[in-house]
Amino acid sequence: MARIHFFELMDQSWFPTIFRDYMTDYLEFVTDKFDLYKNIQPTLEEGLAKAEKRQIVDIGSGGGGGMVKICERFRENNAPVDVLLTDFYPNVKAFEKVSATDEHLSFHKESVDARNVPNSLKGLRTMFLAFHHFKPKDATQILKNAVDTKQPFVSFEMYQVTVKDIIGPILAPLFVLFLTPFIRPFRLGRIIFTYLIPIIPLVIMFDGIVSVLRSYSPKELKTLLKDADPNNEFDWDIGQIPAGGGATIHYILGTPK
Repeated sequence: MARIHFFELMDQSWFPTIFRDYMTDYLEFVTDKFDLYKNIQPTLEEGLAKAEKRQIVDIGSGGGGGMVKICERFRENNAPVDVLLTDFYPNVKAFEKVSATDEHLSFHKESVDARNVPNSLKGLRTMFLAFHHFKPKDATQILKNAVDTKQPFVSFEMYQVTVKDIIGPILAPLFVLFLTPFIRPFRLGRIIFTYLIPIIPLVIMFDGIVSVLRSYSPKELKTLLKDADPNNEFDWDIGQIPAGGGATIHYILGTPK
């Protein structure tokens, strides 16, 4: 199946911030609960080994909660790393909450465009479930910007364009209804817009299905790389990693030669 670039509601500038924040809270809760990124540490270390600075510059961080366990694992391996959270629509309240949990976590208050990351932000650039949001032209520019600035880059995605992967988002509203009472801090609005006016579960289902349709296949990624790195200045690795909850993480890692 070929990639289809439809729109996700969370990407729209008019989409209410309150709903966007509730949705990122849910997605980060699921990421943490099922420990989806438990096996990505070696891939991150490979990227960090080629970075100018031992720092992760996370692009499109959402609420940033998924980075807490990642920081913990680096410390457990006696190899702590600084993590800088960034986003085009920074959720400053969420960033403040997350950064207060770990001295190695900090955030950038200003909007950061993945296509043109400020030169002052040095380190391994990471994107978690965010690369698929971009059309081919913009996705190519994200990769090209990393190449031009000689900053290593890694993207992690959950889906490929397959019927199997569409089933998960279709069932997502059931998980939202079951898991929402366990999300902290408790928000009355989250309860209202989940159970009384079910905007959150329906939008998560819609955006989830679109995320599958927007996902880049390995073949499509290779096409992007030809335009982003025509002089082969980077080494690129496209692969898969088994994830928590029986899922699969699809990644692309680029490091300067």
